[in-house]
Amino acid sequence: MVLVADWVRLLIVCVVFVVAAGAVVRFTGLTAVAPFFTASARAVLQLAAVSVVITFVLTHLGLTWAFLVVMAAVATATSARRTETGRKGVWVALAILVGTVPALGLLLGIGLLPVRGIALIPVGGILIGGAMTATTLSARRALDTFRDRHGEYEAARALGFGERAAVGLIVRQPAAEALIPALDQTRTVGLVTLPGAFVGMLLGGAPVWQAGALQIVVLLALLAVEAAAVATVVELVARGLIRRGSQGSEVRLT
Repeated sequence: MVLVADWVRLLIVCVVFVVAAGAVVRFTGLTAVAPFFTASARAVLQLAAVSVVITFVLTHLGLTWAFLVVMAAVATATSARRTETGRKGVWVALAILVGTVPALGLLLGIGLLPVRGIALIPVGGILIGGAMTATTLSARRALDTFRDRHGEYEAARALGFGERAAVGLIVRQPAAEALIPALDQTRTVGLVTLPGAFVGMLLGGAPVWQAGALQIVVLLALLAVEAAAVATVVELVARGLIRRGSQGSEVRLT
């Protein structure tokens, strides 16, 4: 009976948050309401599905690696859609993985991260998710800037700059703005935010020092991964590997 009451309270709180988000964007004219309900429904279904399979996945190392591959594939598809780059969006996979794979390899190689699903999936998910966000934001900013400041690009070309140098000159600084959230999170950890890895370990009964040590490693790894992602995006845009076709760059939240 108590369990049923807990689920009812959980449902009520979730509905209130979703409706509140939809009401805010609707009445302030920020964007359409539908994406918030769609995202919320997907989150419920996806977490329910993961809850069903995660115990089995965590006990089989091969399935753990396969799960990480699925994470990376979904991150690539999401970022490619957000950047509206069509088939060229496949290149965002390079930006997402260029820092994530070495970071995981280093953590595993020196023994800070055990080769077990219970450790690999959460940490891998954090790094892949951070790289995805940085890739999406930096690519959008770079491509928007390239469109809006195309005259400056043509002027640089007229002055003798090569294609890669001319594009990089224009998009590098705007793309770097994607690192601001990661930098702020790192600067304010413990003062403003208590990230998930830290809180999760505390709730699981780990010593405070151990939770803090893991969290700082994850945060610094995330900073390196996102920096590598943004730098790779700039290079890919400069080389013409990530570009938009005929699509516009208006914000789409669906």
